[in-house]
Amino acid sequence: MHGTPHIVSDVMTQTVVSVGRQAPFKEVVRLMRDWRISALPVVEGEGRVVGVVSEADLLHKEEVRDGDPDLPRSELRGLAGPAKAAAVTADQLMTSPALTTRPGATLAEAARTMARAKVKRLPVVDEFGLLQGVVSRADLLKVFLRGDEEIAEEVRREIVSALFPPPSSALRVDVQEGVVRLVGRIRDTALVPVAARLVRAVEGVVDVEFELTSDRPQEGSGAGRP
Repeated sequence: MHGTPHIVSDVMTQTVVSVGRQAPFKEVVRLMRDWRISALPVVEGEGRVVGVVSEADLLHKEEVRDGDPDLPRSELRGLAGPAKAAAVTADQLMTSPALTTRPGATLAEAARTMARAKVKRLPVVDEFGLLQGVVSRADLLKVFLRGDEEIAEEVRREIVSALFPPPSSALRVDVQEGVVRLVGRIRDTALVPVAARLVRAVEGVVDVEFELTSDRPQEGSGAGRP
């Protein structure tokens, strides 16, 4: 349908801070603090993403600081993960290969990737692996900021006009705080579940409700068949 679904490039942040493999530990911490972000892409060459450093990666060092001072350093590394407790550069800190998404991925696809990996943001890369932007959980929620009238217009144009065209049906579309209400009369009630599924797929829709009456003639009433 026209206008949906939105894709990652519609909502991603294009101004992205990243670091090279040799970026020092403290530089990574400073950049996260200054940019108020929870993870940084690690790039090499012309911007190919090779990994991601997250707050969780950095916290391994603090974990060791609170460990048993009598344990040898080799054992401390084992407790903190794959040598990240002793890491001093982004290359040693990063998780690699990086979990990424593409500019053309749908928001639903990006959301599923984040949910399954339990991450808050994803680097967005092109077909060559070059960094194009970053998409966060907050970016994915931007679609819910669509205005009610914008949503209503899309539902009227893309769904109601196709499934319930006049004069056989007469439907009014009302939207309030993202909740879509379809009110009026229709001829084919079998299409209601289809309409519900399509309306819920419109980005920005929170829920859908129906107040419908049927114009379909009853069998044996003498009226013509639909």
